[in-house]
Amino acid sequence: MGDAQEPNGKPGEPRLNRRERIYQWFDRRTGIGSLMHEALDEPIPGGARWAYVFGSVLLFLFISQTITGVFLSLYYAPTADHAHTTVAYIVKEVTGGSFLRSLHAYGSSAVVIVLLLHLTQTFLYGAYKGRREVLWISGCALLGLMLAMAFTGYLLPWDQKAYFATTVGTNMASEVPLIGSTLKRLMRGGNEMGTLTLSRFFVAHVFLLPGAILGLIAAHVYLFRKAGAAGPPSEDPIKPRLPTERFYPRQVLMDTAVALLMICVLGLLSHFSPTDLGPQANPADTQYVPRPEWFYLPVFQWLKYFKGSLAVVGIVVIPTLTAILITALPFIDRRLERRPWRRPFAVGIYLAILATLITFGWLSRHEDRLDPAIAKQVAKQTEETEQFMREPFEPEAAASSLSAPVVVVLDPLAAAGKKIYESESCDACHGENGVGTSAAPKLSGATAQRSPEELAKLLRHPTEKMLAGEMKPVDVPEDDLKALVAYIKSLK
Repeated sequence: MGDAQEPNGKPGEPRLNRRERIYQWFDRRTGIGSLMHEALDEPIPGGARWAYVFGSVLLFLFISQTITGVFLSLYYAPTADHAHTTVAYIVKEVTGGSFLRSLHAYGSSAVVIVLLLHLTQTFLYGAYKGRREVLWISGCALLGLMLAMAFTGYLLPWDQKAYFATTVGTNMASEVPLIGSTLKRLMRGGNEMGTLTLSRFFVAHVFLLPGAILGLIAAHVYLFRKAGAAGPPSEDPIKPRLPTERFYPRQVLMDTAVALLMICVLGLLSHFSPTDLGPQANPADTQYVPRPEWFYLPVFQWLKYFKGSLAVVGIVVIPTLTAILITALPFIDRRLERRPWRRPFAVGIYLAILATLITFGWLSRHEDRLDPAIAKQVAKQTEETEQFMREPFEPEAAASSLSAPVVVVLDPLAAAGKKIYESESCDACHGENGVGTSAAPKLSGATAQRSPEELAKLLRHPTEKMLAGEMKPVDVPEDDLKALVAYIKSLK
């Protein structure tokens, strides 16, 4: 009946062993033999080369990012009140959690580096020439999606660095003519950064962008196989003349070796230099100096030169024109000449752009070191991050009981003062029930032990140190001031 008992082979053919029969059975039902033939027998003009490994390494990194991302998402809650705590739990409590998160974080940087190397190799080899226009466009789209992945994932830890860097990034969207404000609200889920922002970035980072990337990778691989490997720069991009070599085994071994090297590098970095997590995002901290991830530093420095009405030129006009020119490169450079030394003008422009990006990135760091105020604040932020990493993990219940103690206000005057404390937004800096934040010290304890007269005087006329910390004089009626003082006195 059917294939219940398949013949071992035609008469005269050698008998197959058990493993061969199993493979033959599976191949007849899945076509895996033809699939492996398509994947491994691709002809490479001129033979295997180390310069061709970047595409396979990028595919490996995408798989690695997907696997580590899935495990991280098992613990993650994309809400403003839980996101940071869940990431802290991963880093401080989950076995191997810090290593796993570091693999994911370093992997995102590795993707950008390998993408740039792949783009550089493709450009220098002129591999976009010869009926490869659509292939090049799909690669450019993948580059944009990978950068979007890095941007959306940056906010998810919800620490100080992530919050303020993403705030700057989303503010840039408002510079887009006509739709800027709408685009900004769409990204944030409103006018302010909060849970809606986190949930949107999470959905984009975990579902929308990976789905689009997966589809484009499939299209990119198909288009690459359709056009065929371009071969070395001396090869004709339309009618290859050099002898070919199959993808398997030499090129497979080269790709595997570089992928294993990548695993070792990422693993060593994750083990010996794990990624830090800073204190939870505090929107009221006006002193924080936001800085993006290293691969966005050149753009950050670039935008410093376009202020005021010129911001739209630096944020929208020039980047858009640059993206269009890069994407349209195969339509602009129609010559079949691929050797880089025979294309000095095009190669010179490309190398100049790379040098400019590197220079802008260095300038951004260099200017921060030259400015004493910024250097001091950055050092303070680094110390706060290191201090947070040294502290043991505190569950949300315990953290809330320590950071916002329940204060039972029995005195009617103090109860009225609590309402004034909240209506004057004192809790934005000093925290709920005066426990203090990174923006302002706590009011409970020593401050509450001052006499009512001293407290009233301090509130009306802050000291120079308080004014330097952005403390504003309390301008309320005298009766309200007495109530506010009574409430502060109750914070013991």
